[in-house]
Amino acid sequence: MASSSSEIPSGDRADAKTLAVSYPNRIWNALLGYLPSLAKIFNLYHRGSRFRSRRRKPRLPLPLRSNAIPSAPTTGETSRAVVILEDIVDHTLSSLHDIQKSLLFWQFRSEGTGSQKIYFMIFERGPRAFMKGTYELISRLGSNGSPVKYLSHTATDMISTNLAILTSLQHCLATFLAEVYLEVNRYGEVLTEDSEKSLATLLVIMNRLFSKLESSISHPREIYKSDNLLSSNDGESSAIVFEKLPEIDPERSQWTDTEIRDATNLIYENLERLDSYLSAILSNCRKPRRMALYWLHYTGGAVGLVACSVWILRHSSLMGSSDIDKWMREAKESISGFWREHVEEPLLSIRDELFETFRRRHKGVMEVEEVQLTANSLRRMLLAFCEQTKGQKLPDGLADQEMLEIVMSRYEKELMHPLQNLLSGELARAMLIQIQKLKLDLETAMLELDQILKANEINFAILAALPACFLSILLLMVVRSWILQDKGAEGRGMIARRQRRLLVVEVEKRLMQFQICMERGVEEDAQCGFGLMLYSLDRLYRAVERHAKETGEWLSLRQDITDLGKPNLETVYKFAVISRMERMYDCLLPSSRRL
Repeated sequence: MASSSSEIPSGDRADAKTLAVSYPNRIWNALLGYLPSLAKIFNLYHRGSRFRSRRRKPRLPLPLRSNAIPSAPTTGETSRAVVILEDIVDHTLSSLHDIQKSLLFWQFRSEGTGSQKIYFMIFERGPRAFMKGTYELISRLGSNGSPVKYLSHTATDMISTNLAILTSLQHCLATFLAEVYLEVNRYGEVLTEDSEKSLATLLVIMNRLFSKLESSISHPREIYKSDNLLSSNDGESSAIVFEKLPEIDPERSQWTDTEIRDATNLIYENLERLDSYLSAILSNCRKPRRMALYWLHYTGGAVGLVACSVWILRHSSLMGSSDIDKWMREAKESISGFWREHVEEPLLSIRDELFETFRRRHKGVMEVEEVQLTANSLRRMLLAFCEQTKGQKLPDGLADQEMLEIVMSRYEKELMHPLQNLLSGELARAMLIQIQKLKLDLETAMLELDQILKANEINFAILAALPACFLSILLLMVVRSWILQDKGAEGRGMIARRQRRLLVVEVEKRLMQFQICMERGVEEDAQCGFGLMLYSLDRLYRAVERHAKETGEWLSLRQDITDLGKPNLETVYKFAVISRMERMYDCLLPSSRRL
């Protein structure tokens, strides 16, 4: 072995050593060269899966369901084209929804008073804005101008700027959505004639629409959060630049698979850029987060929680105190006493009253017989007194009241000489008869009172259980509201029903604005109005789907909503459809008119 190795020339040994060292480096460099491609593939997959996940939510259907389409064969190009269209429309509607929420918030703030705007500037934008607003307020106290007026003007300018930016974005995206919808309407017709060129035609149309969107969105430099989003062109230009299709003849009979794949990826890349652009702009003019709006409340709650924790710790057994144990025992006794007095005992009383009714009625009959005995004894005494006084036998049907009148007449005569008649007359006997009558009246009154009390024993038990019933009902209402969680127009309560009706009103207003713009010849504003109407229809579609399926009205209602979004239908017919929707469908009726 030693001899063989010694026979190898020294130059060859050096080359072998160099090759052994450089070969792993070459492999590593090759792997690093493939990393960008792998990252691009991963990004494309991630982007496609993210856009596919958005389609899980129900959206307004595309106007592709013409009378000729069901008979047409479904090709691969057709399905891919529909997927791309759904992704574009879904992304645009989602962006419009984000802009609409922020726009409504700033419109509400613009209608507030000066003090409300100042309060918002200081207390409802987060701790940093609170410190900044407080510093400006204090620093301007020594100046000539009023710090309150300065903050009010600052708030008004900020709200006006945000409203202008959001309105411009809404106009651009609504116009883009309307153009996409109109092209989809035309694309459906092309699809039935020649399906092989449909995907290529769609890609070319979308490339043109993205170019128009790029030229329509243009804002000054100062609204952007970072300068890297800008492409400088004399100090000002649109902050978004979409990718363009290469120069490919759209009239070609067929595109290669590579060209179609590149064009499709370009569409999704443009959607990504649009998403990044909107995020950059909305970062400054978006509705503040709930944590920023209510940070002062949350801070107070956190401070209170800390103080409560410290207080509990001081009274706990960890610090050698038995206060918490004593309070827990007292609370347990109070809860058990409340349960016993207002739940257990009233329910047991109601049970006993219901199951022992006949036994208690039997006792009442015995008391009635005792009263009857007293009444019979009184009648015999009256009858004997009257017969002795009159000296003749009285008829059997004589009433007790008539005999009492005879007794009272005799009693008045005997009172003329009370001492004499008390010893030898009928005065004592008449007085005993009156005592017997008083006894009968007293027993009768007691019997009636006992019957009243027995009849109301269940009511008394129910009254004793009312506090527990109220607490139970309140707890059930809280649990029900927490479980149902009335989510805007998609909920089940009266507020959700009212919001669904307001969505119908909003669709009607958008349609009216579209018709007015068309009559005046303002095509761009008409397209914007049509896009906003599509956005309102999409919200209405998602709000009524679950309720209409429960009542069996979904097929008819879905067709009506789809008809409202078709560009070719006359406006008069659409107004008739809206009127029918408000009158006929249960999920859109007012609460007072529900059967």
